[in-house]
Amino acid sequence: QAYLSYSNIAALTHLAAKPGWEVTSILDDVKISTHEEGDMLSLKVEMQVKIPSHLAFSLLSDFTFRQQWDKHFLTCKVLQTVNEDEKIYYVTSPPMTGHKPKDFVILVSQRQPCKPSEPYIIAVKSVTLTSVPPSSRYCRSEILCAGFQIYSDSDSSCTVCYFNQVTSGVMPYLAANLTGSSKSIEDTAVECIKFLE
Repeated sequence: QAYLSYSNIAALTHLAAKPGWEVTSILDDVKISTHEEGDMLSLKVEMQVKIPSHLAFSLLSDFTFRQQWDKHFLTCKVLQTVNEDEKIYYVTSPPMTGHKPKDFVILVSQRQPCKPSEPYIIAVKSVTLTSVPPSSRYCRSEILCAGFQIYSDSDSSCTVCYFNQVTSGVMPYLAANLTGSSKSIEDTAVECIKFLE
């Protein structure tokens, strides 16, 4: 478990640090960038939020709040509290036209910064739990690497960066047409900012 949580944080840190992010859209307080590598498509959404970074961290690290602002989260419940920095959640998402609804078993690892210049980190990846086998009602899906980095800009504002690494199979609507879907990403980001503020 220690290895899993370490690799979860490390994978997100590695993804965030990759060179070659291309900005695809800028709208008011939201900037969307993508990074392509083979059949891996990564997404980065930067949001300017007018609350302190520690508050954004506490709101975003509790995934049971997620369905208040992210319409891709239909339900979310804690399956296991591994320790104070690690929880395993069971998430379902609404069905896309012609598809079964998806479900996920995810490990969410959180870290506070050691130095003021470092971000708060909330890393997400799928894990396998024998107690939650795939069911025929849902299409079990995998999150390879996702999460948030939260940088403090001042005492009352911060930059929240959301990352998601997807393969072409995970999010058909994302990979099929990034430009078209940037609207839904922007909408979600705007909802996230509203929720935080």
